[in-house]
Amino acid sequence: MRMSENQTSAPRPDRSPGRSQGRRQQRRERRARARTDAARMRQIEYRVPRFSLIDEAAVQRVHDASMHILGKLGIAFYDEEARAILATHGARVDGDMVYLDETLVMEQVAKAPAQFTQLARNPQNNVVLGGVRSVFAPVYGPPFVADQDRGRREATLEDFQNFVKLAYLSPYIHHSGGTVVEPNDLPVPTRHLDMLYSHIKYSDKAFMGSVTDPANAEDSVAMAELLFGREAIRESPALLSLINVSSPRRYDDRMLGCLKVYAKARQAMIITPFLMAGAMSPASIAGTLALQNAEALAGIALVQMISPGAPVIYGSFMTNLDLQSGATVFGSPESQLTLLAVAQMALRYGLPFRSGGTFTSAKIPDAQSGYESVQVMLPAVLTQTNFVLHAAGWLESGLTAGYEKFVIDNELLGMIHRWAQGIDFSDEAFALDALEETPAGGHFLGAQHTMRHFRTALHRPELFDYDAYEMWIDKGGEDTYTLANRRWKAMLAAYQPPSLDPALDQELQTYMRVRKKALGFGA
Repeated sequence: MRMSENQTSAPRPDRSPGRSQGRRQQRRERRARARTDAARMRQIEYRVPRFSLIDEAAVQRVHDASMHILGKLGIAFYDEEARAILATHGARVDGDMVYLDETLVMEQVAKAPAQFTQLARNPQNNVVLGGVRSVFAPVYGPPFVADQDRGRREATLEDFQNFVKLAYLSPYIHHSGGTVVEPNDLPVPTRHLDMLYSHIKYSDKAFMGSVTDPANAEDSVAMAELLFGREAIRESPALLSLINVSSPRRYDDRMLGCLKVYAKARQAMIITPFLMAGAMSPASIAGTLALQNAEALAGIALVQMISPGAPVIYGSFMTNLDLQSGATVFGSPESQLTLLAVAQMALRYGLPFRSGGTFTSAKIPDAQSGYESVQVMLPAVLTQTNFVLHAAGWLESGLTAGYEKFVIDNELLGMIHRWAQGIDFSDEAFALDALEETPAGGHFLGAQHTMRHFRTALHRPELFDYDAYEMWIDKGGEDTYTLANRRWKAMLAAYQPPSLDPALDQELQTYMRVRKKALGFGA
């Protein structure tokens, strides 16, 4: 953490950069380039038990309260076709309000798969969503970006592409994400095309579709069909899209329009109530859980009515307000408890689950940022959350994507990968040969077992500093913020794009030109 000018500290030696420091810097940059060249995505598969917070009786009470909300209070669906589909399947419709009984909801939800695979341009980067696996995806939606050199500013297409490249280079981020940042230098009606193309061009990991308008969802499906083939994406989805509920108890016309497009194309969706306890849900965890569960199940049931068996993820995005100031709070104990319990609800219904992220209200990657991010990611991994959106880069309550925050979060994700492996109890891991080789009072540094495993036995973050104080000072006494600034720059400097068939690239660009012209933004 950086010190401010009014903090006292021991004075640093006045050292001008010497030849030895220059050599160290060159070695560090070479290692950074080597790491990015060698990065290979490794999806988490947990070998540790899943944590449960609430007992079966509490799970049942949440379920029962949710059924009361669905059957007696209802959910508003602001789309005539959606209401007609719900009515045809047995729901009671009164104006915009739709009432669903427990039998109907459970019958439809049971049709959704417990696990599915999302296609990536590189088949080695396909991701499995469900079971005991997690998928980490970058931050989603900030209109601003920030770095140590230039501070906070409006995001551009270049920033969008930079974050796609950083996610592509990380072995710990499994998914390219969606609206990683908002490219404010592009026209709103067409920017979704450039974002989709950037995911395809600068990464070969799975990516998300647009949900800003049903027509944009249709463009997403069309570009995925060009990339993978129409029939292939009906067998396994190539798009994963975020459908937010306009809590409390309503689905708006824009989200329902996108939901219908993706359901008919059998593309995967994350049905996510957007709850802030105290404002958009009750100022209690139990009441928030009941509302969250009811809203998610209503949307999942509608998807299955449109396209039985279509892949869907039970989503949760929950935080709370500071009821004294009205400010949004991230990393609160209430949000963590809710996340832990909601995960059990998704598990009850046999559905993949989405939540978590490196959430923080901090404006820079400081101590507040670190503590809050860990506080949210911890319950996400304890419950083995299947899709973690906002896993890297989140700052300022989601308004800003931070370059330094992105690579610092990436170190946390690497630690989580190691933790998820659990403990190796093989004969080799018991190291009896090393114990026999090393005398009492000796050390294991030169043991043959250590020589065999010293590169891989213990996780070592690339960014964090473990040197002695004197060595840290000798190397410049730099904090994590400064090291992260250098790290993301080195990664982008070393970036090499994945290959893309030139004919396919031309097809995608032609599609974009035609669509932009049709929307009034092209020659």
